[in-house]
Amino acid sequence: MLRVVVADDERPARQFLVNLLRGARDVSVVGEAADGAEAVALIERERPDLALLDLEMPEVDGLAVVRLLRKDALPLIAFVTAYDAYAIQAFELNAIDYLLKPIDATRLQRTLTRAHDRLERADWRESEAARLAGVDDAVSAKRAPAPLERIPVRRREDVVLVPVSAIVSIVADGELLHLTTRSGERHTITYRLKDLELRVPAGQFIRLSRGALACVDAIAKVSPMPGGTYVVTLTDGQQLPVSRLRSRIVRDSLLKL
Repeated sequence: MLRVVVADDERPARQFLVNLLRGARDVSVVGEAADGAEAVALIERERPDLALLDLEMPEVDGLAVVRLLRKDALPLIAFVTAYDAYAIQAFELNAIDYLLKPIDATRLQRTLTRAHDRLERADWRESEAARLAGVDDAVSAKRAPAPLERIPVRRREDVVLVPVSAIVSIVADGELLHLTTRSGERHTITYRLKDLELRVPAGQFIRLSRGALACVDAIAKVSPMPGGTYVVTLTDGQQLPVSRLRSRIVRDSLLKL
């Protein structure tokens, strides 16, 4: 019996898919999620064999669900999408299955058969993680990123949605990003700074160095340093150095009328 979870923020589309699955042989629908954060909790609780994830859910989309999942809870993944041919090509090149809306029952059965076949392989979980990493990069390269209003952050068993407007700084530490909010909370995510910079609203943050972004409205003071660089002091007391390369941009953006 193939245990399946479905995640889609559109209730009619989700219900249609669930009804198709319930009509299939050797399939058990073990849960439905109406958004990405709910999907993460559901998958880690139920440990399904297969998750059918809508690619374009708001805030926590299908790819974000995969990033937030604990690796030991990662099921087989198939994306449900109305996305364009570029994304479909990316899925095919990385051997990731997809279902194009409106979903066809015959096409769904092919996905289920493929899932059964993959589960027979001893290394299926490791192979799936590698393929998903590839499709993440491929899809991100093909679509224009939508500005984020909130950033999903893992906190123990929960996914916390941190408003971008509440963040005063984003500082890189290796492969981790540390987010500091106006209230002094600190959150850590695994994400590339250059990718997150593309996802925050234009003009809200300024890059200070290779490893730091600061909220423009949270900058309280800019202090000159020897060699023509600066140190920025934020409203919460943080002091962040400005690299030589970025100092001119900071000067032109903040220090001129």
